[in-house]
Amino acid sequence: MANGVATHAGKVPDTREARWYHNMTPLTVGWLGMLGIGIFWVLFQRTFGYSHGLDSMTPEFESVFMGLFRFNIVANAIFFSISIGWIWATRDKNLANLDPRLELKRYFYWLSWLVLYIWGVYYAGSYTLEQDAAWHQVIIRDTSFTASHIVAFYGSFPLYITCGVSSYLYAQTRLPLYAQATSFPLVAAVVGPMMILPNVGLNEWGHAFWFVDELFSAPLHWGFVTLGWCGLFGAAGGVAAQIVSRMSNLADVIWNGASKDILDPFSKQVGTEAKTGY
Repeated sequence: MANGVATHAGKVPDTREARWYHNMTPLTVGWLGMLGIGIFWVLFQRTFGYSHGLDSMTPEFESVFMGLFRFNIVANAIFFSISIGWIWATRDKNLANLDPRLELKRYFYWLSWLVLYIWGVYYAGSYTLEQDAAWHQVIIRDTSFTASHIVAFYGSFPLYITCGVSSYLYAQTRLPLYAQATSFPLVAAVVGPMMILPNVGLNEWGHAFWFVDELFSAPLHWGFVTLGWCGLFGAAGGVAAQIVSRMSNLADVIWNGASKDILDPFSKQVGTEAKTGY
């Protein structure tokens, strides 16, 4: 044993070699960026909420909060275009010959995307939606554009949706396991929370014509909980199990000399255009 590190096969990896896959910079930059925009939204609401955000028909609301609305739409459109465009433009077109070391490294990068996505879903689904319900219990709901809606529905929701779609596309274009087959837990983890945004339209319609009281347990809000659970159980259960299993196999191949055959769970599909689900 050297440097306190050894593999099951008794091989001792070089310490410098053991660090080649570990890079926290993308996760740190992404998380700080999302934290920064979240703090900006909170401070903006606390500064202008009661002075400019009580009535969407006033010039003050138009100049301040509709300005924030336009900023959110443009910023999220740019973020989506850059993220999806970069992932697609730099996709791996030769996944069949991907080196196990590079695949393992990509799993760490993919985990960074998933962490940002989970953080975005939690921020949007917990903080902004609870704040929105509390806001409507105090302030009359006049239109779909309110001081809380502009941050929740037009800011934080598109932000986490972009992270979710980027996570899915990254896996499809860089990780053989997900390029070969459709992962139902991953689809649920991404599509479930994504569908909360169209559910907002039903929620607004219902509050305008059916259920005017803002109760946390109102039937109009059941969709938010159900779709949020899709992400919770999809990501925390199925996707986590797939990731741990794959990374374990990659580690066996890289450091324990295991056969690469264990990296191809869909061997019957080699040479075909078939795509299954798991």
